[in-house]
Amino acid sequence: MAFRLRLWATGLMALSAALVVHSNLLVVNEKEEPAAIVRKESHPVLFRQKREWIWNSLYVEEEKPAPMPYKIGQLKSSQRVEVKRFKIDGEGANTIFTVDNKGDLFVSRSLDREEKSEYHLTAKMFDGNNKLIEDTGDFVVQVTDINDNSPVFPRTYNGSILERSTIGTKVVEVRATDADDATTANGELRYSLTPDGDMSAFDINSRITCQVSTLDRETRSQYVVVVKAQDLRGLPSGSTATTSVTITIEDINDNIASFTQRTYDLEVPENHKLNEKIGTLQVEDKDLNQNKEPIFSIPNENHKMFSIESNTDKDGNLMLKQPLDYETRSSYTFTVTVRENLKNLRFPADNANSALLSVNIRVLDVDEPPVFSQPIYTFTVVEERLVNNIGTITARDPDKANKSIRYSILDKDCPIAINPVTGQLSTLRMLDRELEATHMFQVKAQEEPSGLESFIKVDIIVQDINDNKPELAADDIFVCENDATNMVRHTVIYFQQTPLFDNSADVMVKQGPFNLDDPKDYSVEVRISDGGRPIQTSITRLAIKACRCDARRVPTQCKTAALRMGVSVHALIAILLCILTILVIVILFVMRKRYQKDSLASMKNSGEIHEQLVTYDEEGGGEMDTNGYDVSILTSACHDGSLLRHPDHHPHPSLYAMVQKPTHHAQPTACKGDMAAMIEVKKDEADHDRDGFPYDTLHIYGYEGPESLAGSLSSLDSSSTGSNLDYDFLNDWGPRFRTLAELYGVDRPDYYHQY
Repeated sequence: MAFRLRLWATGLMALSAALVVHSNLLVVNEKEEPAAIVRKESHPVLFRQKREWIWNSLYVEEEKPAPMPYKIGQLKSSQRVEVKRFKIDGEGANTIFTVDNKGDLFVSRSLDREEKSEYHLTAKMFDGNNKLIEDTGDFVVQVTDINDNSPVFPRTYNGSILERSTIGTKVVEVRATDADDATTANGELRYSLTPDGDMSAFDINSRITCQVSTLDRETRSQYVVVVKAQDLRGLPSGSTATTSVTITIEDINDNIASFTQRTYDLEVPENHKLNEKIGTLQVEDKDLNQNKEPIFSIPNENHKMFSIESNTDKDGNLMLKQPLDYETRSSYTFTVTVRENLKNLRFPADNANSALLSVNIRVLDVDEPPVFSQPIYTFTVVEERLVNNIGTITARDPDKANKSIRYSILDKDCPIAINPVTGQLSTLRMLDRELEATHMFQVKAQEEPSGLESFIKVDIIVQDINDNKPELAADDIFVCENDATNMVRHTVIYFQQTPLFDNSADVMVKQGPFNLDDPKDYSVEVRISDGGRPIQTSITRLAIKACRCDARRVPTQCKTAALRMGVSVHALIAILLCILTILVIVILFVMRKRYQKDSLASMKNSGEIHEQLVTYDEEGGGEMDTNGYDVSILTSACHDGSLLRHPDHHPHPSLYAMVQKPTHHAQPTACKGDMAAMIEVKKDEADHDRDGFPYDTLHIYGYEGPESLAGSLSSLDSSSTGSNLDYDFLNDWGPRFRTLAELYGVDRPDYYHQY
């Protein structure tokens, strides 16, 4: 109530000051504007006055029950009217707030400050004639707060802190909200920890902080505290809310590593690969894996043979640095030390800084492949010589058994051979440095009988000797017509396979000048000798052209000179080989033709020649397409006279005329022995015709097309009177030719011989 009285007094003082200022303004206006009073004969006098509302401070307590509307204040004006009426507009006007004719303002229902804390309204005043007396005036109805809301934690809070943190280290900030007015005690909150959670290591004043310096993750890794928020500045009458906060203790490197065992016994085969793990030395460290930093060391000379590397679990992997040899040393014993990286320790460790471990390694014997005496072998061989002892490849069995070794070369085309027992190298053929200066191959050494293999690379360097003649290399050599005697005109160069000096010579004119009309060709023989041992010499004929030159010795016209005469030995050998190959081919071809001729001659002299005459009849469908006849029957019939025509008839045409294309001249008539003569003629043609088919079988084809060389066998285009051949002899060939004799023979079909 006292608070409301203070607010009301403040509002009254402000209203009074406003009235005083307004009065002063009115006075000033009356002095400065006398013309504001207007007098006219037909109108009454008008006087403008400024009226003011007189407001009381209007407040409504929230959540106050309103079973009936209750008065919260009164609307007043400096204008005095006996009969008056008020009207309000704005937020909640005539619903939440109502006014009567006296100006009393009423509230009709309960209000909630958290929903709306202020209501802005306007008021007007009218007289009894409903005339506006007081214009619009603004006023505010404020809803006063009560403690009707409890604190609320908007979310769940969790925090973390490193172990061994100092006192006062912040963990997490916790905030609660209260819907009540934060400017009053209703919205002011206080925080505290409750006994429902752990209160031994943490405290809170809106922030949870650490109160001890002995946090140890390995002892306790998590704490749960219960935070209470209370309004009314923490008074017992205030509303409260609680929340649980989980605090995780994070790990640091505050523990020293140690071995889980005092002794490790390991067995390793002697062929164990280098830089590969032999075994794992397990380490115990209470810290988390990412914070472990053990450092391993091997004292004395054993660190040259073995090493220890940390793996992902921060244990030690024992590694092999140098190869083992059971025959040399069969066991190793040494000590391993582990300590923590003290530079990264944030706090002193609770235990000793190092730990020791004894390691015993026993080397196991393994049957190993042969071992060569050198990593690579290089030998030198003089070219163009057969060498029986180039050098020796040596390998041994590293085991105590000392098994025998056999050697072989993998390259089958290698010109070098190796003794399979001794490993001695020799040449299979002479080597030529100019063709291949270095020969590289692999030698395999294999134990017997185990079959274990090893390989080694061998290089054979071919040493050069003077075995090549020098060759002349020169461009076109020419002389000009006006060249004088003893004048140097050209330089020629000769070279060997490996030139070491300036191998050049000058061509000098001994007698000049020259004439293009002279038919004589010019050439010189150049003899070249090298300086090697033995000396190699070559002679090359060099052709020289005579030319007509301009002032700068550029030839403008030249007479054709003889080509340079000089053929190397290799070119001569190639030419001779080509000639020999052609000669052999010709001899083989002649022998083959002679063999074919002898075979045909033997067939000609043979007494029995089996042939078959095949005729194809393709005049139309339905006929007998093919008839086969044995020629031997015809031949025998001709010899015994069975095919002779009757003496009363005219001579028959020869059988040769039947199978040939008709010619324009008269055909001879058939006589005794015509068939045999025709066959002999055909055989003779076949003997001398390379492109003809063999006459073991005689094929006769008749084509009626316009492009065919054979005549038509059809009777449609022939007449009975236009033929120049006598086919009456067909009656003598027997019953099989009866039909043909009736078609082409004379009108005596009953005349034929029977077989």
